[in-house]
Amino acid sequence: MHPVPDSPNPAPRCSDATPPRRPVEGVLFDFHGTLAQVEDAVAWVLAAAASCGVELERARATALADRLVMAGRAGGPLPHRVPPHLADVWADRDLYEHCHRAAYTGLAATVGSDVDGLADALYDRLLSPDGWAPYADTAGTLRALRDAGVPVAVVSNVGFDIRPLFAAWGLADLVGAYALSYEVGRCKPDPAIFLRACGMIGVDPERALMVGDSPADAGAVRAGCAALVLPAGEAGAVNGLGASLALAGC
Repeated sequence: MHPVPDSPNPAPRCSDATPPRRPVEGVLFDFHGTLAQVEDAVAWVLAAAASCGVELERARATALADRLVMAGRAGGPLPHRVPPHLADVWADRDLYEHCHRAAYTGLAATVGSDVDGLADALYDRLLSPDGWAPYADTAGTLRALRDAGVPVAVVSNVGFDIRPLFAAWGLADLVGAYALSYEVGRCKPDPAIFLRACGMIGVDPERALMVGDSPADAGAVRAGCAALVLPAGEAGAVNGLGASLALAGC
């Protein structure tokens, strides 16, 4: 029996094939679907109608909420169709505050209701801390990063200022910077918004981790960052943010 000669091209070991891990010195987080989720749609409609002085029956609010979500809710799924008269503001919704409001109040106005001022009240609910729920692991994750000396930035495609929400939730001192599309003038997945965020917290992109819930967030790879994409969970649930702590060595 003859010995089998060694292969001239042996298969690489896992340690050989895996590139060396880059130390994470800063973490970028998406906002909606990553750190927080919009409130339940029926609660949204009930609260907005109440601010207009109308108390809706729950059955009516449920039917109305279904139609409003289908039409296009800010923080909800994208609409299947945008009316032609809203096309321009819809395209620029994450670049200008007035376009964001006009787009979503315009979509809400396509759903008939007997509540005067409901479209604006629904939008104003979006600006309120009560209109959102941070995920159950958001505060703990941000606090662990802060305690470990790892700076954090929030990177969001959004047409309004989310800083007051973090302040109301007691999380403002856990976030070092906000790269918001309407302020930066760039939307994810454009590498420029990720590069701006890295500059804000003084971290080289190759030492930054972007955590989000969509392919747009994974666009951070084009800026040189590592990316972790987690599926968005239900409001108030644990959203798997602890994975970012492991990657950051916390």
